[in-house]
Amino acid sequence: MAVVEATDVTFSYGDRPVVEDVSLAIEEGAFLGLVGPNGSGKTTLLELLIGLRRPDSGSVTLFGHPAHESRDGHRIGFVPQDVATANGRMPTTVREAVRMGRYPRNLVGRFTGADRRAVDDALARVGIAALADRRVGRLSGGQRQRVFIARALAAEADLLALDEPTVGVDAESREGFYDLLHELNDEGITVVLIEHDIGVVTTHASEIACLNRELFFHGDPETFVETDALAEAYGGAQSIVHHQH
Repeated sequence: MAVVEATDVTFSYGDRPVVEDVSLAIEEGAFLGLVGPNGSGKTTLLELLIGLRRPDSGSVTLFGHPAHESRDGHRIGFVPQDVATANGRMPTTVREAVRMGRYPRNLVGRFTGADRRAVDDALARVGIAALADRRVGRLSGGQRQRVFIARALAAEADLLALDEPTVGVDAESREGFYDLLHELNDEGITVVLIEHDIGVVTTHASEIACLNRELFFHGDPETFVETDALAEAYGGAQSIVHHQH
């Protein structure tokens, strides 16, 4: 079953098109890497896929409903761009930030024992239980990533959407982050990842979408590296450096 399906999607900022006639289906349990040059429309497409933007033409369905009308926001864990370098003065504690993931499920407004257990489990799952009372603004970039992932787990999200989440993160934290993504994906969570390092994407993702306004490729990493899609999208010869973990 497709978690997200885009059909002939076009979106422009004013008279400047940034996504043109993109059709793409993301199946349940997929790990999709979204790649393309700077300014290629990757972030805009991701926002369209999760309902943060509405296409000018075409359609996007999310969990079987129009994405921009979706009431399933609690099923999405969104890690936005530059989260690792977010404002260091952010006053919220780690536990408070992760608790926010429970709010859409807590319709009566009272935090229950089940909510507390979900938060504690999420903190432990991503390895930051010991940081629960620390201010988010005082964490390292890699630790901030895990706060957002924990918030998604507390919400019992079915889809993780991540926009270049490892920018500004050291190599060791980055490797641990991808290990965590693999574990969550193995447990059935669908992952959509924008990553500037194509070698990382082709190493970790189970499928690749290559975008530069138009969709140049969607399929498995092995086929992707054998096609001309990368050069066509980037407008010149490109090489892929694979990362061994």
